[in-house]
Amino acid sequence: MDAIAAISQRMYEIRSMVEGSSTLASTTTSAASATAGTALTSSGTSSSSSASFASALAQAVTGGSATRLNGDGVPVELAAYGNGQIPASALAQVGTTGHRLWAPAAEKLTQLISDAAADGVTVGITDSYRSYDAQVDLAERKGLYKNGGLAAVPGTSDHGWGMAVDLSLDDKAQVWMREHGDEYGFVEDTPREPWHWGYHG
Repeated sequence: MDAIAAISQRMYEIRSMVEGSSTLASTTTSAASATAGTALTSSGTSSSSSASFASALAQAVTGGSATRLNGDGVPVELAAYGNGQIPASALAQVGTTGHRLWAPAAEKLTQLISDAAADGVTVGITDSYRSYDAQVDLAERKGLYKNGGLAAVPGTSDHGWGMAVDLSLDDKAQVWMREHGDEYGFVEDTPREPWHWGYHG
């Protein structure tokens, strides 16, 4: 019971901080938000303060570094541009590959490729950020995923946010990615596409 009391006390302290603050970044950790939201719901706290409290708790869990996400889980800074409309200034090159992603994703993928190489594994890239026009072209050539093809509906692709990458992986690299990808924020998140890895931070 002492552990529960300690957690309750910490939650109360964080909630007090939230209520006294006019600004609060949203969470990048969905699990932390869900945990906080569940705890608040069971304690009878209102839903509006639950959202703020969940964000504060997630920041505490992640050490205070958080990316603000919209309701679809897209970073607010990217959502402001629109899918497939991300300017070059919001993208960064992945190492020396010539491929671009949202800057935080590019930084993590650059590190991932370097660390894989240190383990004797080659992780290559075949596709990264896709403009809206590139999404339309891909859909026309490869068909929509929902119809058995390989393309998302234009304007909805994670590639259009600069938060997904198609990798060139041999068997050894595929195993390495499945063991280590999530350490860098990358998840194999699309059935039928073992080359597609989304950045989830």
